Amino acid sequence: MSRLSSAFARGPALVAFVTAGDPTPAATPAILDALVAGGADVIELGMPFTDPMADGPAIQAANIRSLSAGTTTADILLIARGFRDRHPDVPLVLMGYANPMLRRGPEWFAAALADAGVDGVICVDVPPEEDDALGPALRARGIDPIRLATPTTDVARLPAVIDGASGFLYYVSVAGITGLQQAAQSSIEEAVARLKAATDVPVAVGFGIRTPEQAAAVARVADGVVVGSAIVDLVARHGAAAPEPVREYIHTLKSAISEAQS
Repeated sequence: MSRLSSAFARGPALVAFVTAGDPTPAATPAILDALVAGGADVIELGMPFTDPMADGPAIQAANIRSLSAGTTTADILLIARGFRDRHPDVPLVLMGYANPMLRRGPEWFAAALADAGVDGVICVDVPPEEDDALGPALRARGIDPIRLATPTTDVARLPAVIDGASGFLYYVSVAGITGLQQAAQSSIEEAVARLKAATDVPVAVGFGIRTPEQAAAVARVADGVVVGSAIVDLVARHGAAAPEPVREYIHTLKSAISEAQS
C-alpha cells in the first residue's frame, strides 16, 4: 500500500495544512514535526503563490509572509526531502497553483517531487478536463493527483472529477474561499454519501473546520478531515515559536476524531 492508502486505512485521517516557508523556510521543518507529533496523519504543504485565488485571508497572508521571506521552489523541495528523511511513513502532499508547478514543465516537477518523497499533489487551478497538463507526469512517477469536488460538482461533472483521481478526493465543503465559513453538517453528510457511492477513493472534507467538535462530526461520516486556516492562524500568531501551540492544537483535533470512532 502507498503511504496515503495506509493512512486512510487506519481510520478517519487528520490532514493538516501549513504553508511552506511561513514564517521562514528555516522555521517550517519544526512546524511540520509538530503536526506529526500532535497526531496528524497526512501533511499538506502549501506552495506559496502570489495569487492564491481559492484561499481566504489567513492563507493569503501566509503566502505573503512566505514569499517575503524569500521562499523558493528549491526551498520547498528541501523542506519536503528533509521531512521524508525524518518521517519515512507519513504521507506528504503538496498543494498549490499551476504556475509554480508547471513553469519548468510537468516532467521536471514530477521528477523533483518523486526525488523529495512527495506522495500527492493538489493543483487548485488545473481542472479535470485539463488533466494532461500535469496528471500523466505525476502518475508516471507514482504521485497521486488529488482532485477537488465542491457543492457545485453536479451529477454530470462528477465522473470527470473522479476519473483519474487517486490518493483521496478532497471535498471542498463550501462554495467559497478557505477559512471563512463552514457548511452545515447535514449538507456535508449528503455530499459525502453521494461521493462515496461514486468512488472507492477515500473522501476527505475541508474548508471551515476549526474545532474538535467540528472535526469529530465530519470524521463520523468522511474518511478524512482537512484543517488548514486554524493552523495557519497559530503560525501567524506565534511565528517561529509556533511548534508547541500547533502540536497541542493538533492533539485536540486528533483526540476528538479518535473518540468519534470509539
